[in-house]
Amino acid sequence: MTRTLRIGMAQTLVVPGDADANLARAADAIAAAAAERCDAVVLPECLDLGWSWPEAPARAEPIPGPSTERLAEAARSAAVHVVAGLTERDGDRTYNAAVVIGPDGAILARHRKIHELDFARAVYAQGTTLEVADTALGPVGVDICADNAYESLALGRALAAMGARILLSPCAWAVPPDFDNSLRPYGDEWITAYGALARETGMPVVGVSNVGPVVGGEWEGWRCIGASLAVGADGEVLAQLPFGDDAEALLALDVPWG
Repeated sequence: MTRTLRIGMAQTLVVPGDADANLARAADAIAAAAAERCDAVVLPECLDLGWSWPEAPARAEPIPGPSTERLAEAARSAAVHVVAGLTERDGDRTYNAAVVIGPDGAILARHRKIHELDFARAVYAQGTTLEVADTALGPVGVDICADNAYESLALGRALAAMGARILLSPCAWAVPPDFDNSLRPYGDEWITAYGALARETGMPVVGVSNVGPVVGGEWEGWRCIGASLAVGADGEVLAQLPFGDDAEALLALDVPWG
């Protein structure tokens, strides 16, 4: 049976290190998506501290913890499901993590990014497991950004084999300072990968990136540029949000799934 899931694609500004403001923008986006009658909201990768920020290990929090509780309160107030990327501290390790939060504020699933870029492994430990969230909407798969790169599509295939009927993915898509989107529009690599996975599994894929600067690490000076993407179960593009390091956007998108 095919159903329609109304997803809020929340392409928010993430300023590395400014967790309070970043989380406030996330909470505002959750409320705005609820006002658009969304069933679920997808937020970016490492939305609290910014992806690959070198000081993240000193500032990361456990899951559950204060940052997840702020998102849980926003989910409860809005009565929506939330998928969000956060920086997680577990003992002496730091993970690039994502959570699925139910409309009652309960954490339904947690994922730790597996296919991290080499230089970012100086900040994050590698995840080793996959999980499908058993939600009131149905079975939802969650992974993070490069987990859905073409060379790592085995992860998405595994989530589909585990019963996921839709894949929601916090992302941080970045380009170098001299990137000219008018010469080579950003996103073909994700359209190719998402489309291949969706056609093979019948599972829609939605990735939501932040906008804003990359600070520290090998990509110092790069820009996160949004261009968030949704493809349907047939692999065709359903939506692509604006490109730009100031291109904050929220789209309420009806996605057939199931």
